[in-house]
Amino acid sequence: MSYSGTFTDLVRARCAEFADDEVHLQLRETPEGTAADRLTYGELDRAARRVARALRAHGVEGRPVLLAFPGSLEFLKAFAGCLYAGAVAVPAPLPEGNARGRLGRATGILRDSGARVVLTDRAGAPDVARWLATEGFDDVLCVATDALRENDSSDDAGGGEPFRPPATRPEDPALLQYTSGSVTEPRGVMVSHRNLTANHAALQRVLGTTAADRFGGWLPLHHDMGLAHLLHPLWLGSASVLLAPAAFLHRPLRWLEAVERYRVTVGGGPDFCYDLALRRVTDREVRGLDLSRWRLALNGAEPVRAETLDAFARRFAAAGLRPEALYPCYGLAEATLVVSGGAAGHPYRRRAVDADALARDVLAPAEPGRESTVLVSSGRPVGVDLRVVDPATGREVPEGTVGEIWLRGESVAAGYHGKPAETKAAFRAVLEGGEGGFLRTGDLGALEDGQLYVTGRLKELVIVAGRNIYPQDVEHAARAAHPALAGRPGAAFSVPAGRERLVLVQEVRAGQSGPDGLGELAELIRRAIREEFGVPAANVLLVRSGTVRRTTSGKVRRTFMRAEFLAGRVYGEYEALDPDVRALQRPGDALLGRDLLDSAAPGGVS
Repeated sequence: MSYSGTFTDLVRARCAEFADDEVHLQLRETPEGTAADRLTYGELDRAARRVARALRAHGVEGRPVLLAFPGSLEFLKAFAGCLYAGAVAVPAPLPEGNARGRLGRATGILRDSGARVVLTDRAGAPDVARWLATEGFDDVLCVATDALRENDSSDDAGGGEPFRPPATRPEDPALLQYTSGSVTEPRGVMVSHRNLTANHAALQRVLGTTAADRFGGWLPLHHDMGLAHLLHPLWLGSASVLLAPAAFLHRPLRWLEAVERYRVTVGGGPDFCYDLALRRVTDREVRGLDLSRWRLALNGAEPVRAETLDAFARRFAAAGLRPEALYPCYGLAEATLVVSGGAAGHPYRRRAVDADALARDVLAPAEPGRESTVLVSSGRPVGVDLRVVDPATGREVPEGTVGEIWLRGESVAAGYHGKPAETKAAFRAVLEGGEGGFLRTGDLGALEDGQLYVTGRLKELVIVAGRNIYPQDVEHAARAAHPALAGRPGAAFSVPAGRERLVLVQEVRAGQSGPDGLGELAELIRRAIREEFGVPAANVLLVRSGTVRRTTSGKVRRTFMRAEFLAGRVYGEYEALDPDVRALQRPGDALLGRDLLDSAAPGGVS
């Protein structure tokens, strides 16, 4: 479906057409299990008008407004209220507790966006007020949307001025979508109404969604894939069902139970959530599930692994899950969301390639007796002009060759808020022949027979001993080296110590000792990496749980971990570091006697 209006026009039309139908179900934990708080389209319209009136009273039309909510139901009302007011919604994490990463990210977003109003609800207001006071945001107003008066939504309540729709144009910004990146230098993608409508049209086309579909998930709403779980049902005139991220992480079974109980047909998350469900849901619990209505189990936001898909399909076949429901896809915030996807209802494609050839950026058929890698197709591009390009020359590479993925189209955003230099570098790329207007995604991949195979991130690519190595493959090899490492996150990257050296920061279970102690564990990891990739033994730091930083969607923040390592702020419970790497990371250790302290600690230093 094509649409020439704004996303605001679409939401108002849906609220009028489906006033009595459910638009959203927010799931919450109770002593008896999971319960749902429900919202209809009519209730959403009235709530959006209340929020819009409050926002207009503070003069924020055309300006950014931060959304920081503990739950999805009030978030949806606030997002629609921003649309109705002509404001620019800025989804952000709730700055709760003492989580340094969450507080820092919220602070960075608020400063970068320049928002002077923060919307939350009564449950989140104490955390938001404390955070604003602590960070010195004295000129920023906190508004609890569920404390607004009910009659503020009425056109004739108290003789007030009738509600007037905003004078928003399709090219005006609808939201700032902040990417998963640096806490101190966040990047807000300026997503226009035209970007939103074009991308949801593409999403409907590639997924084959209709008003009969119901979306369900758990991803945070300041993540682009999480937000799509909430907004695409508005596009369709259907409903969404969302579980709190913490509830999913605590008990992944809740996600699958919600798919069954609330008749979810489309929804998913990154590869790691399927892996977590595999490890944490018991066989008995699997047999008690009915996943037969789950039409599309979306897998995106990070590299997709064939073995995860295969294992999930085998394990949950007993619950009625069809293998063709597993749906790899590719997208990014800079393109609003979706870029490519498979044929809905058909098995995804995979490609076994020669590992040595892949290290040289070529997809070559795997041959018997040679090391191979299985790549998963993210389907065909939809609604965008996609090219695979040599990032150094701007020249398009032949089919079957790995390069940087470049895009252009109506879904591609205008750039980064307040960052003209970064916008020019990323959003104004020009091919060698002079063709311009492309977004440089920073992602590596190859096209073959029209199918896109995403292989990694350009900035995270590790080049050791002349080989191109993808960090996620190193991390996977480490986890497979010993059962104690299953499901434990790691971050692989390279550092310049005379020559490029491979480093792995790997989390271990607290109290890991005995016959499978830290020294033996580190050596198993080093041996697995050496044998699988044919490179010199990796530098390994075994660290406590929580050390490896991840985004809210579960992606490892490798660039951040590399910077922390080089700054000397990462210490392991056990460290196997080459002398030149140790000298690079902590040049003062020898002078300060740190080596002696480390050597005296349990596990020592190899």
